[in-house]
Amino acid sequence: MFPVSIKGVLLLPSSEVVLALNDRNEWELPGGRIEIGEDAAECMVREFQEELDIEVEALGIIDSYLFEVIPGKHVFIVTYGCGLVGSFNPQVSHEHTRIETFPVDALPANLPPGYARSIDAWRRANR
Repeated sequence: MFPVSIKGVLLLPSSEVVLALNDRNEWELPGGRIEIGEDAAECMVREFQEELDIEVEALGIIDSYLFEVIPGKHVFIVTYGCGLVGSFNPQVSHEHTRIETFPVDALPANLPPGYARSIDAWRRANR
C-alpha cells in the first residue's frame, strides 16, 4: 500500500504555473495527503488553502501515477487541474521554502517529470 498525494496544477492567465519549493530542493505542485472522510477534490482545495492561502476549485483529474519520492519510498500521485477563485496573493506556509510562478514553457530543471507532464497536459487541455 502506498500513501496517496493529491496535487493541483494552477495555470494563471499569464500562462504561468504555480510551484512550491520543498525541503528536498525540488519544485512541486501544491497539494498533499488525502485525509479520512475527504474526497480527492476536497483534499486539493484544502491543501491550496493550507499551503498558499488561496482558494481554488477542482476542475478535473489530469493524471495519476506512482512516484518514487526518494529511493525506495513511493507515493501514488493524483493531479487535478484547478482554477483560481478570487485573487492570487499566495503566502508561503511552513511546508515549503518558496512559492513561485513559472512560464509553462520554461519549467525549472528540478521539477519531477510527472509534474511536468501534468502541467503540459493541463495546458494543452485549456488552449
